[in-house]
Amino acid sequence: MAPAPKNLGALRVLFPFLRPHWKRALAAAGALLLAAGLVLMIGQGLRQLIDDGFASQDAASLNAAALFMFLVVAALGFATALRFYLVSWLGERVAADLRAAVFGHVLRLSPASVETARTGDILSRMTADIALLQALIGSAISMGLRTALTSTGALVLLVASSPKLAGIVLVVVPVVVVPLVLFGRRERRLSRTAQERVADLSAQAEEALNSLRTVQAYTQEGNERARFGAAVERSVQAALRRIGSRAMLILIVILMGFGAITFSLWVGGQDVIAGRMTGGELTAFVFYAVLLASSGSTLSELWGEVQRAAAAADRLVEVLDITPLIAAPALPAALPAPRGEVGFEGVTFHYPSRPATPALDRFTLHVAPGETVALVGPSGAGKTTVLQLLLRFYDPAQGRITLEGVDLRDLDPADLRGRMALVAQDPVIFSATAAENIRYGRPEASDAEVEAAAHAAAAHDFIMALPEGYASQLGPRGVLLSGGQRQRIAIARAILRDPPLLLLDEATSALDAESEQAVQQAITRLAEGRTTLVVAHRLATVRRADRIVVMEAGRVVAMGTHAALVAEGGLYARLARLQFGEGAHAA
Repeated sequence: MAPAPKNLGALRVLFPFLRPHWKRALAAAGALLLAAGLVLMIGQGLRQLIDDGFASQDAASLNAAALFMFLVVAALGFATALRFYLVSWLGERVAADLRAAVFGHVLRLSPASVETARTGDILSRMTADIALLQALIGSAISMGLRTALTSTGALVLLVASSPKLAGIVLVVVPVVVVPLVLFGRRERRLSRTAQERVADLSAQAEEALNSLRTVQAYTQEGNERARFGAAVERSVQAALRRIGSRAMLILIVILMGFGAITFSLWVGGQDVIAGRMTGGELTAFVFYAVLLASSGSTLSELWGEVQRAAAAADRLVEVLDITPLIAAPALPAALPAPRGEVGFEGVTFHYPSRPATPALDRFTLHVAPGETVALVGPSGAGKTTVLQLLLRFYDPAQGRITLEGVDLRDLDPADLRGRMALVAQDPVIFSATAAENIRYGRPEASDAEVEAAAHAAAAHDFIMALPEGYASQLGPRGVLLSGGQRQRIAIARAILRDPPLLLLDEATSALDAESEQAVQQAITRLAEGRTTLVVAHRLATVRRADRIVVMEAGRVVAMGTHAALVAEGGLYARLARLQFGEGAHAA
């Protein structure tokens, strides 16, 4: 019995999004009440049409009864149209607000919170699951309330028309309710499973499409098709199990409901023949009985929709309940005037996905304002981790990290990151124009400032060679640009941001010699007058750094200038010999 309240309780996630639109919800409820009342009046209209119109053989009475029916039906049409518009508007608006809220929440999560999550699964929750909630608000709830009202009214009017015949129908009601409850629990479980299989599809398709070049390079198209086909089949089977359960419920409800109507119609026919009822009274009774029975069938279907929506809400609540591991303190400290001073004091850190292996082990480093410090070492030494912690994507387990002498944990992450600019090995280029990609560094920048940043990054010439210059679309992930061009767009973005602290993570490692030279010149201009932390494998890019920090297994093993470290021997000298040859000592 426990799962039901928990799952249906997840629908509470909708309340905050409905509250701002309470006036429209109230108007929709009014239209719904009016429509339900008018549906019930149709039965009385039928009774009047038959008894006062047909049976009386009086044209005036027939005209009056027909006019009454027309007015009722016309009013019902207007009330139903108004209800449909209002609840559909609510469904669209709440779904849009909910998508925006979930997306905004995901953007606030730290990498540690989502590094093991599948992007496709999160996208499925934001699209398919919210679509189910939209259908619930925009259709199912209003239909359910209308059906509940009309069935209640029909039941009252059934008893008023003929208590004996109403008793026959009422005997069946408990028999219909029991399957609703039992099948509802099963529907909830099957709906959850079906939605998870759809999320699997989305995640698998996204992974394959993002890796399309690798898939084709290794001629794995057939295997990927087979994997996706198997996932599709699992999704279909899960959906069919849910559909089969729903179909069985509908069958039981219709058999029992309309079976009772047929029997009561037979009994009522006997009463009409015996003169105990009029034809109009029996017609009205049958109308209300059919309304009641069809309401049972409709409610069984709507109950299934509610179960599916509850399962969807449950999956959304799982996302919304993820607490950001990195958040601003209640009273964040104010940063002093920007100088670019950075400190790591005995920092130890483990990635959540690799808790047994320290990425940094009692790491200590002080970077003076305006200094260029290079971090070098073998893969896995912890170089990029230094930048990740400095951006406060994670917090260390031990020790502390400071900017301008202030502990990062005392700062608002937005203030902290506002002092930095990152140029990564594989820079992110958005599906937007060249100008919009550069302006991402400072959205309020003018066109002249964007162009100046592009000039400084040696990007202006190739941008102007594009079909529409700065207004040219760069395509998804910047596919219309070369690797060097993407890097220069990213550098222009960092120049436009004009931060006191610059973070370069393998910014030239994947470039050809000509592109590397152009990018390196742009980086040199960018680093002037600001503190710079450079992560590099290629030592040629860091030989002129003020200080080179050699890292291994998360620790600092050597520190100094290029010449001093080569003369000292050890890990750096070995790396230099591998990259520069025997003449490394003379470099």
